[in-house]
Amino acid sequence: MHDLIERNASRFDYLHRIVDVVVIFIAGQIAALIRFSATISEIPEVHSIVLYFCCALAFALFSQFALYASWRGRSLFQMFNQIALAIIILISCGLILSFLIRQIDELSRLWVAYWAILTCTGMMLSRALLYLVLSGLRELGINNKRVMIVGYGDTGRELHKRALTQKWTGYQVSAIHSKQEIADDIAHIEKLHDIPNAIKRHNIQEIWLTVPIAESGKLQIMQYLLRNLLVDVRWVPDIGTMAILSNKTIDFMGMPAIELNRPASAGVHGLLKELFDKIFALIALILLLPLFIVLAIAIKLSSPGPVFFRQPRLGLNGKRFDVYKFRSMKPHKEFNGKITQATRDDPRITPIGRFIRRTSLDELPQFINVLIGDMSVVGPRPHAIQHNNLYKNKVAMYMQRHRVKPGITGWAQINGCRGETDTDEKMQRRVAYDLQYIKNWSFWMDVKIISWTAFKGWTDTNAY
Repeated sequence: MHDLIERNASRFDYLHRIVDVVVIFIAGQIAALIRFSATISEIPEVHSIVLYFCCALAFALFSQFALYASWRGRSLFQMFNQIALAIIILISCGLILSFLIRQIDELSRLWVAYWAILTCTGMMLSRALLYLVLSGLRELGINNKRVMIVGYGDTGRELHKRALTQKWTGYQVSAIHSKQEIADDIAHIEKLHDIPNAIKRHNIQEIWLTVPIAESGKLQIMQYLLRNLLVDVRWVPDIGTMAILSNKTIDFMGMPAIELNRPASAGVHGLLKELFDKIFALIALILLLPLFIVLAIAIKLSSPGPVFFRQPRLGLNGKRFDVYKFRSMKPHKEFNGKITQATRDDPRITPIGRFIRRTSLDELPQFINVLIGDMSVVGPRPHAIQHNNLYKNKVAMYMQRHRVKPGITGWAQINGCRGETDTDEKMQRRVAYDLQYIKNWSFWMDVKIISWTAFKGWTDTNAY
C-alpha cells in the first residue's frame, strides 16, 4: 500500500489541487445563493470574474503555502492556519483584480465574506477527512515509513517514544545508531560507517539526526556517508542541555537560522499583546479612579509622605524605568543602597499598607506604567535592581526574564510565587515559572492569567 501511494504521489497531488478548486467554485456558488438567492451567472458579472480568477490562481498559489506537502506527524491546527492564510491571500488577489478592472463597487462585500468562510470550511473539512483516513491506515500499519534514528540521547529517545505511541503518524523506527543497548526488535547500528549499508539492508526511508550539539562533528561525517543515498533526512538537534528561550527556524538574509533567544511574544504577536495592554490599562484606570481617590486619602491619613512610591526597575531588555505603587510603608532610608524586602509583621508597614499589600491593591498604579509602555498587564514581576544583581549569578537564566516587559501579574504569581523571596529556592521557583511563561506565551495564556488573578489571585498568605 505504501508503494502504491508513493508511486502515485504526483497523481494524488494533482487530484488534491483539483478538489481544492472545486471547493472554491462550489463555495462561491453557495455564497451567491445565500446572498442573492441566485446563481453566480445571474448576479453582477464581477462575481464570476473574481471567482474564476481565484480558481485558476489557487492551482499555483496554494502550493506556496505547503498545502500539498506531506503533513505526516505535524499538527492539524497548524495546517488549518496555513489554509486560512492562503485563502486570505487568494481572495485579496481577487479584490485587487476587481479594483483594477474598476468593478469593485459592484462586488458584494457580504458575498465575499460568505465565500471566504465557506471556502475555508470546505477546505478544512476535506483536509481533516483525508488526515483521518491516512491516520487510520497508518494505525493499521499501512503507508508507514521505516525510520533510522542517529543519536539516541534525550531527543532521540523522546522521538522514538512518540513514534511508538502516536501510530497515526505512520513512522516505524526500524534501526538506531547508538552506543547503548537497543531493544531486540530494532536493528542496532553501532558504527557510524555501517549506516549506509544498514539503510539498504533494512529498507530505511527516512533518517532522524538527533546528535547533541556537542557532537556536531558527526553531522559532517553523516553528510559524506549519505551523499549517494536517496532518503529523507530530518535534523532534530538535541538542545535539551542548552538554556534557550526558543528554537524557531527563520530565513535570515536568505539563509536558514535558528533563533535561540527570541520570546514567543515577539514580532506580530507582540503587537496584539501591546494593543491589548494599552486598551486594558486605559479602561482599568478609568474604572478604578474612585478607588484610587479613596486609597490616596487613606494613605495620607495613615502616615506622612507621598501617596505613590517610585522605585527603579529593569524593563524590556534591561531598560530602566520607575515602577509606581501605592505607598505601603512609613518613609525610611535604606543604608548603603541595600533594599530590604518586607517581612511578616514588618514594623515599617502602615495599617492601610498591610491591607493593600495583602490584597495587591498597592500594585494598581502600575496600570500607569502599562499605559506609558514600560510594563505589560501580564509578565514577570519586576524585581528591585539590587535583587537582580544578587540573583543573576545565582539563578540560571535569571536575566532572561527581562527579554519581555515586566507585568502587573504573571504566571509565577498565580502559581503561588508571591511575597518575600528569602531563599534561593523560592527565587529559582519564581524564575522557572517566568521562563515557562516566556517560552509558551499566547494571547489566551494572558487571558487565563488575568482571569485567574481577577477571581483568585489578589490575596495570598505570602503577601505581607
